[in-house]
Amino acid sequence: MASTLAFLRPSAPPAPLAASRGAAAAAAAVRVPCRSRFSAAVSLGSEVAVGSDALFADYKPTTAFLFPGQGAQTVGMGAEALNVPSAAKLFNKANDILGYDLLDLCTNGPKEKLDSTVISQPAIYVTSLAAVEVLRAREGGQDVIDSVDVTCGLSLGEYTALAFAGAFSFEDGLKLVKLRGEAMQDASDAASSAMVSVIGLDSEKVQQLCDAANEDVDEKERVQIANFLCPGNYAVSGGVKGIEAVEAKAKSFKARMTVTSPVQWENTVKTLMGKGLEKSYELGPGKVIAGILKRINKGASIENIGA
Repeated sequence: MASTLAFLRPSAPPAPLAASRGAAAAAAAVRVPCRSRFSAAVSLGSEVAVGSDALFADYKPTTAFLFPGQGAQTVGMGAEALNVPSAAKLFNKANDILGYDLLDLCTNGPKEKLDSTVISQPAIYVTSLAAVEVLRAREGGQDVIDSVDVTCGLSLGEYTALAFAGAFSFEDGLKLVKLRGEAMQDASDAASSAMVSVIGLDSEKVQQLCDAANEDVDEKERVQIANFLCPGNYAVSGGVKGIEAVEAKAKSFKARMTVTSPVQWENTVKTLMGKGLEKSYELGPGKVIAGILKRINKGASIENIGA
């Protein structure tokens, strides 16, 4: 799984970016409705991303909207949307698509149900876009939204970022997220797999830890780095026996473990900051992204906007 940047470029030419990767397109360009901007989804680490470097060589981001992924959900989120008609409208639309009262689950739980993959993914997607409407309703909020020239999301959040950028409608994005959550839930139920966060090692050491664990298990149980969050925090996934081997060997690598397809979030954030990003907003539940950003750069400027 890749981390996606959806670049919003003022005054850029409207010609679409054409590119493909194997059987599937890894980049797309569309007009952003009501914005006179150019949007391109670039999957970092792909052939498309390499080819797209020249396109954005002179790109200088100033303000970013960042959207969280699964795990950010919490009972009580979405409550502020009740006071903002345009935000509440998104939840009403979601109810029609999903077939259940999403806002009630977000605000009242139960936690066990909200935490399920099939529920949490649509919940985070809708709540995050509702947060945009909450911001819009605030004094000066529209000016902030208009100042955004880049948006990206952590894993699930890439769908939210692309919806905000205008790559597809709110409704179509929610349908995609619904299918994504159902597919991931089915895969989780069918496979004997696990994931663990490795704390305190750099990516090279984590790879060495994975290699050591893989020497002790069958091929179907092998593990790999699944999530590059930030320096010193990497998720490893694979077969249950492989994860057990990682946990057993972690002490010798002086790593701490936390039970929790690669997400290149660290590279995404470093790329933006390296190009001079000035201000970021985390829109949606929780403060996971803010914590990661501060770990990468203590001086990073980020504000949380909930709903």
